[in-house]
Amino acid sequence: MRRVLWLCLLWPCWLWANCASQVATEMVDLGEVRLAYQVIGAEHQPPLLLVMGLGGQLIDWPDSVVTALCQQGFRVIRFDNRGVGLSVWQRSAASPSLAWQAVRYRLGLPVEAPYVLADLADDALALLDALQIERAHVLGASLGGMVAQHMAAKAPQRLLSLTLLMSTSGDPGLPPPNEHVLTLLTQRSGDSLEARIDQQVALLAALGNPAWPSDMQALKDEAAASFARSWRPEGVELQLLALLAEPARNDLLQGLQVPTLVVHGTADPLLPVMHGVHLAAQVPGAKLQLIAGLAHRFQPAFAQPLLAAVVPHLQANPVPAVSTATVLAALPQGLRRRGWPAL
Repeated sequence: MRRVLWLCLLWPCWLWANCASQVATEMVDLGEVRLAYQVIGAEHQPPLLLVMGLGGQLIDWPDSVVTALCQQGFRVIRFDNRGVGLSVWQRSAASPSLAWQAVRYRLGLPVEAPYVLADLADDALALLDALQIERAHVLGASLGGMVAQHMAAKAPQRLLSLTLLMSTSGDPGLPPPNEHVLTLLTQRSGDSLEARIDQQVALLAALGNPAWPSDMQALKDEAAASFARSWRPEGVELQLLALLAEPARNDLLQGLQVPTLVVHGTADPLLPVMHGVHLAAQVPGAKLQLIAGLAHRFQPAFAQPLLAAVVPHLQANPVPAVSTATVLAALPQGLRRRGWPAL
């Protein structure tokens, strides 16, 4: 036992953790939702919750990035939002017409949605509860960043840090998405699996930076793996409705009290770079990291710049140290009298 403790002092124990991303997917029942999730890393590592964007599954977080984050000393948790991937929303509700609600959105009229983004934030916080995690780093991408903003507003005491990647404040005055990308994003149907894969490949390619040509076969394999795991177009529609029903979050953001980093690409076609600039300006004390050439997809060329931006922020906001007095106060009274056992 003493030898193990000395080795931990001399060499960080987290280096021994198994950071292989190929782990079992587990399910947790949270009432009206059942979430599919994976945990990569050792239990003693600081937890890092990854919140995926519109229609994305947990497998859309690149394994290489997840492994790298784990190797930097974090217990990485990735999950499927309700209604997509393997997660289930266990409440049947008639879905309003997406096309009609989109018209209402463009006219500035209220949008009807069966649930809102704040409900997705509740799901994520409930997952932390189920895993008995009191505080965690939270990193949200795109729509997942919007969900993470609600998490920070609802329960700031639960977040060690907040990282918002490729996200937005939702301010209506910000530049609109590229029309071609927006059209591809809403094409989630197809007469055959092959047609659906082709649509997804076209979308993924458009979300990347053409200066770094996409490996089309790799994108096709990625899309095929996604459809083989799950195809839930109705879940994606519900997320789109929740997004359309979401008001600007300026007031919410201005009240945040969580150490925040905003990371955005200068070549983002879906949420142009001013979305990131404006988002960072709304959060008190937020840091902004712009990555030249980054678009709206995890392209291999940007893996290292992303990690270089995110990891220092996570490491700068560690789990608060617990004093000896606090630990002793939490011990049973009889054990406090006897003192610490000899190692």
